[in-house]
Amino acid sequence: MDIRQLQYLDALAREKHFTRAAASCNVTQPTLSGAIRQLEQDLGVAIVERGKRYHGLTPEGEVVLRWARRILEDRDGLHVDLARMKGTGGGEMKLGVIPSALTTVPALTRLMWQGVHYTVLSCTSEEIRRGVEDFSLDAGITYLGNEPVGHTVTRPLYTERYMLFVGPDHPLADAAEVSWAEAAAHPLCALTPDMQNRRIVDKAFRAGGAVLEPVVESNSVVNLYSYVRAQGLACILAEAYASLLAGTEELRAIPVTSPEVEYVVGLVAYDRDPLPRLVDELLRASEGFDLADALNPG
Repeated sequence: MDIRQLQYLDALAREKHFTRAAASCNVTQPTLSGAIRQLEQDLGVAIVERGKRYHGLTPEGEVVLRWARRILEDRDGLHVDLARMKGTGGGEMKLGVIPSALTTVPALTRLMWQGVHYTVLSCTSEEIRRGVEDFSLDAGITYLGNEPVGHTVTRPLYTERYMLFVGPDHPLADAAEVSWAEAAAHPLCALTPDMQNRRIVDKAFRAGGAVLEPVVESNSVVNLYSYVRAQGLACILAEAYASLLAGTEELRAIPVTSPEVEYVVGLVAYDRDPLPRLVDELLRASEGFDLADALNPG
């Protein structure tokens, strides 16, 4: 078994197509296929479901993939550790972030910038759980405690609160605060039910004696903003999104109360020893995170 075989397997699982996987690794399709067959022989298990096309991995193949990604990440982590010890900086991090926390990420990453290249992906909390556990993500920013992510080290970042976003001509535009029941009496748009934020909002409406019945659902906050601005709908989102409205008159952000709803959002990474240096640095840097700074940059 060698590292190239593991790289080819990772590419195949990612691309789900032999030719595309080979192209991403800059090798021919027969080279990639042959390397994976050799890996199967070395380990004594079938890794890929057999057929003319890629049909997925066997249960044993899923186990091999998980270890392959861990080995590849440890290999990359070794190079990053040595480079940063030499003072040359660099390295790459892939972060999965729940949509409600996306606007806070710059305030976190700039605490340890130092030449690190970040890939920030908008993910559901379940996608973050899977990504952290299978090492396709270096770390995630998600809810802590509500639907826990297992086998992780965590750092709380801030407490999420909720606001009603409306246009300047909305009947509630001048309200100092609104209750969940009051908000439910108006046409609403909302995130899709697969989002944990939506499940939190649904629960809050029930606690306030109301039911959320959105006229529009979307997994894109930008799309929800568009409906609020262009169609006069209202939408309940996390307080962090209010930072996008700074200096504009297009939307109003009104605190939602009765009941008060709060959830802790934090950083999660797979718990192992040693932690990759960049993950460890990010966890340490998170201790200096300030939500006020994130909401009011500059």
